[in-house]
Amino acid sequence: MGLSLRDYVPATAAGRTFALTSLISATGTGLFLAGSAVFFVRSVGLSSEQVGVGLAVAAAVGFLTTVPIGALGDRIGVHRTLIGLQLWRAAWFVVLAFVDGPVAFTVVASCLAMAEAATSPVSQAVVAAVTGDTDRTRTVAVIRTVRNVGFSLGSLLAVPLLAGGGVWCYRMIVLGNAAAFVFSATLLGRIDVPRSAARQRAEGPLAGIRGFRDWRYIALTAVNGVLTLHMTILSIGIPLWVVQATAVPGEYVPLVVLANTVLVVLLQVPFAKGVERPGGALRALRLGGLALAACCLCLGLAADRALPAAFALVAAAGVLMTLGELWQSAGGWELSYEYAPEPRRGIYLAVFSLGTTGQEIVGPALITSVVIATGLLGWAALAVLFCLATLLAGPTTAALNRRSAGLPEPVPVGGPS
Repeated sequence: MGLSLRDYVPATAAGRTFALTSLISATGTGLFLAGSAVFFVRSVGLSSEQVGVGLAVAAAVGFLTTVPIGALGDRIGVHRTLIGLQLWRAAWFVVLAFVDGPVAFTVVASCLAMAEAATSPVSQAVVAAVTGDTDRTRTVAVIRTVRNVGFSLGSLLAVPLLAGGGVWCYRMIVLGNAAAFVFSATLLGRIDVPRSAARQRAEGPLAGIRGFRDWRYIALTAVNGVLTLHMTILSIGIPLWVVQATAVPGEYVPLVVLANTVLVVLLQVPFAKGVERPGGALRALRLGGLALAACCLCLGLAADRALPAAFALVAAAGVLMTLGELWQSAGGWELSYEYAPEPRRGIYLAVFSLGTTGQEIVGPALITSVVIATGLLGWAALAVLFCLATLLAGPTTAALNRRSAGLPEPVPVGGPS
């Protein structure tokens, strides 16, 4: 695609600093994720059911607080909000290291979820403020690339701590994550943000939420949210389907995950190239939906096949799922920026992130209880859902273009009712 190593480095000093902070925070997150299950059980003393309930409650809290925090960013500035979120996460991870019992765990997890759910849209708003329009999507692609590298580094750092055993080894995993967020917040403080992004709106967060009536942007959020189901397909759908319905041995599942990580690191920047051109983001979103639909059909057809054919279909599904992820993420980023008015970018991007959060809540039950439970028919129905989202992407962006141009909505044939 005509790329060089320079294309993997943000063009601005602020973009490079932001990428470094993302690498540091992702390394801490990778460290925590690799050891969190062991920490919850052996240090906090929770059962798997208590962990599940606590995280479910926390996810709901994060869903409800994302938009208010986005609106707060519009009021006090997204840069200051992001620094505050990183320090908030650091403080509560310190508390988590010493928490005891399911109730305290649920409270702390909910406090963490408030910041974790809002960090992504607020980060996007900061990137938009410190980069130019032509470098914005590429910078986000670079950040996503280094985050995947950071997750891998953090997982490796967790190995000796897990091998050491003992409560303090487990606590060091959590405290290491807290330290990464403090370091990240310190570096974020060194980024120069334009005055126009320091404080966007004078109205309060609640007033900003009540005033959000952009149904076109909500429709775009829903379309993109459907396409982000690739996250649940990778983490839950492929592993369970391979083990339960195909002849492929379960030990091959990590290879699909590994291939996904490697491909995202190598290809996210190339796939982001060109989406900022007219029609490029919509094209990427459509290609992502079609790739995900093909992925579902390959998975459905892999059932009850001989090992060579089943393995080939699962491998093809993994590649198609990754291609869908790459196109969806690049197209979704650009469209979310393009149609978010600058004075209210914080709240708009927060609303857009609810599509991803919603699929994280609904997706696991949809994949396990509907898709996998009904076999090939379920995978085919999911493919149809992806195709429907792809078809709706065009009219949705057309409506947003009319809004941006100040044009009225078209009147149906026959006149108004």
